[in-house]
Amino acid sequence: MRRLRGLAVWGAALTCAAMLTVGAGAAPAGTARDPGAEPEVGAAQETGVAEAAGPAGEADLSYHGSAVMAGGRVDVRLTPRNHGPADVADSTVRLRWSAPLAAGEQRLAAGCARTGRQEVVCRTGPLVADGVGEQIVMRVWLSGRPAEVTMALDTVWGGGAVDRNRSNDRQTVLVLDTGDAYFF
Repeated sequence: MRRLRGLAVWGAALTCAAMLTVGAGAAPAGTARDPGAEPEVGAAQETGVAEAAGPAGEADLSYHGSAVMAGGRVDVRLTPRNHGPADVADSTVRLRWSAPLAAGEQRLAAGCARTGRQEVVCRTGPLVADGVGEQIVMRVWLSGRPAEVTMALDTVWGGGAVDRNRSNDRQTVLVLDTGDAYFF
């Protein structure tokens, strides 16, 4: 029970960090901002987010791995990679399934937390430039034993780094209930 509370707190912290990063384009307190306007370059520095995380560099994150589904159980293995040029102290990847996760305990990797009916987020740990991170391995059970499911992956938080190539850290893979590995 204590571990579940710890994961819940950790998941809430991840959500707050993601909202801070996503909200980095918000105007400083006491100023008006046009909701339809694009965020200005340097807006993160105005809000203090970049100062809290240290100087932001540029990094290119991606994820590669496999998913296998059998009998409503999905085994996922994914390896984060940073194509550089800057190191990333930590980042967060989100996995979403098109079917709800089954109620009860899931077998998640250390550093992962369930954040919704169909969603799990995981820390990648440090990612050096032009290097691979630790493999993330998890097993989840889906409600209703679907014959197929789509699994979407994307970066929620990149450690404050700018990622100009978002195409390789956002993926969707169709996984059929065949026991075969589907690679992404």
